[in-house]
Amino acid sequence: MGGVNVRNAGAIRRSLFGDVVLVAFLLAQAVDGVLTYVGVSTYGVRMEGNPLLGWLMATVGQGVALTAAKTTAGAFGIALHLTSVHRVVALLTAFYVAAAVLPWIGILYVWVS
Repeated sequence: MGGVNVRNAGAIRRSLFGDVVLVAFLLAQAVDGVLTYVGVSTYGVRMEGNPLLGWLMATVGQGVALTAAKTTAGAFGIALHLTSVHRVVALLTAFYVAAAVLPWIGILYVWVS
């Protein structure tokens, strides 16, 4: 018989939530990478709040360091998604937006103004 399998309806909804959260996470990583690159190019590596990333930028260059960091973060986000830990990915997305993207927007807004 055709129709919707009620037992799988929850799985479909969780998967859609997970997909949306993963896309948001990857976008947050990309935006953070671009804003960080603009910020450290404008103000210097000392503006980077993560000392490990700051050291990596000073050692191998800003572009290479940010590409490596954001690719690694994206890969871990995808791994969490594939293991259905969608709420953790959602929390990490919110954390990145609040602790990385919004502060860079504030800093760079002052620079543009």
